[in-house]
Amino acid sequence: MADALLPMPDDLISFINEWKIKPGNLIMVLHKVQEHYGYIPHDVAVEVSRILELPLAKIYGVATFYHLFSLKKPGKHRIAVCMGTACYLKGAQDLLDEIDAIIGCKSGEVSADEKFSVDAVRCIGCCGLAPVLTIDGKVFGSVTPDQMAGIIAPYQNAGN
Repeated sequence: MADALLPMPDDLISFINEWKIKPGNLIMVLHKVQEHYGYIPHDVAVEVSRILELPLAKIYGVATFYHLFSLKKPGKHRIAVCMGTACYLKGAQDLLDEIDAIIGCKSGEVSADEKFSVDAVRCIGCCGLAPVLTIDGKVFGSVTPDQMAGIIAPYQNAGN
C-alpha cells in the first residue's frame, strides 16, 4: 500500500533549507524527517532529494545503511524486546514468540491492524531486569511469556 502524499510542514522545509549547505546534512535531515513522521515516507524522501539536490538513490542509500532509520510506517504502539546477552539468556526469544502468538506480529513487522510494531533491539540498558521489553518507551522487566497478554492488553484495548 503506497503512502498518500504527505505534506511537509513549513518548519521541516525550513530545517532542510537551513542544513542544505552544511556538511553531514543528509543524516541530520533524515533524523528530523523521522522525528516528525516516525519513519521516512517515500514522498518526503523525494522532496528531500529535490531540496538538497541529491539523487534519490543517495537518500535511500543512507536511510537503508543506518539501522536507526525506518522506511516503514510504524504501528501506533512500538514494542521493543531486548535481545542483549542477559535478556537473550533469560528468555527474550520466548517473549517475541508470545507477542507473535498474541498479536500476530513478528520482529520487524507491523501488525495487520497497524496497532503494533515489534522490534528486537540490541540493548535497552536494564540488564538487571532481564528479560526486558518496552512499549512506547515504558519499561517492563523480568517479564515471562505468561505475563505478555496482560502487558499488551491495555494497548490492544486503547482507543485508536
